[in-house]
Amino acid sequence: MKQLSLFLFVLLHVACKSDKKEIISEKGIPNNVRITHATGFTIEKTANGITLIKITSPWPNAEASFTYALIPKEKLRTIPLEKEKYDAIIPTPVETIVVTSTTHIPALDALGVLDKLIGFPDTKYISSEKANNYVALGKIKDIGINESLNTELTIALQPEVLVGFGVNGQNSTYETLKRSNIPVVYNGDWTEATPLGKAEWIKFFAPFFDKEKEAELIFSKIQTAYNEVKQIASKAKNRPTVLSGAMYKDVWYLPGGNSWAAQFIKDANADYLWKDNLDTGSLSLSWEHVLQKAKDADYWISPAQFISYEDMINTSSHYKEFASFTNKTIYTFANTIGASGGILYYELAPQRPDLVLRDLVYILHPELLPDHDPFFFKLVQ
Repeated sequence: MKQLSLFLFVLLHVACKSDKKEIISEKGIPNNVRITHATGFTIEKTANGITLIKITSPWPNAEASFTYALIPKEKLRTIPLEKEKYDAIIPTPVETIVVTSTTHIPALDALGVLDKLIGFPDTKYISSEKANNYVALGKIKDIGINESLNTELTIALQPEVLVGFGVNGQNSTYETLKRSNIPVVYNGDWTEATPLGKAEWIKFFAPFFDKEKEAELIFSKIQTAYNEVKQIASKAKNRPTVLSGAMYKDVWYLPGGNSWAAQFIKDANADYLWKDNLDTGSLSLSWEHVLQKAKDADYWISPAQFISYEDMINTSSHYKEFASFTNKTIYTFANTIGASGGILYYELAPQRPDLVLRDLVYILHPELLPDHDPFFFKLVQ
């Protein structure tokens, strides 16, 4: 259930609507930081050194935005701020941080600041070997679960900032932490609908640690690698058809045609059978509808939590009616796990879309990348 919930959660990618408050720069003309693919945040630098991060997509269908002011610690006494303009003011660089999603961990690691992480909910779901070592050493404390953080322990840790996420903006725990003078900032990386849009959220984390140049270089390399693989895929002579998702209680959940997962299949130069759908999140369909459309699909990518054909049949005999089941062309990321049992894809894939795309091109067009060793996706056993 936990893994399936995470699977469904990954499929939800929708945009937000309006802003809660206007960004007002403090004594200086703002200079926008270049954000080329992500749509859920902006970064502005003022002439006197303040960094303004605006989150425009904190959760699905949000009616609010959030503005955070990051100010160098040495300038705290010299630059007066109108606190009511901002949802949080954070002195930088931060030395201690708490994050709340496994998707945040690879960004910290890539920036070389994973040692600043002191708390995380449900540490058993962390896949990163380095982070797990910190957990074992007691440097990263388990602070409960996202739905109900251990506020007493979190307050005792006194992080300089907590990076959270929300599905509707109603989180009493965050309000308690704010009243205890712990800045809480929202991260909406999971609402992005494109692979490179998700990966670009490394630029969100960078200003907290004065790592903007590093983030720009890291993202540039990922973008280049992704586009190189996409170019290779464009040379394929055929476009195989692709099915995705699986059933839960007789409802088949699969990616919408404008979703993150669907974009991967498109960029791998394959024909996702729901490509004409306009949804950026997930679709909920009957198995009969899916069978009618995808009975003869060449490949089945990401069958939820399943890792074996036996598991699939034991759950539903309907699965065997699909050609991809009969032909054994089903690929899953669910059997690629970290040291503590967490599924690596949920943690690392948003940060490394180039690795995901390379896997898919290898699967869908093996002649184009014959020497590739799959990183996330493996055949269902």
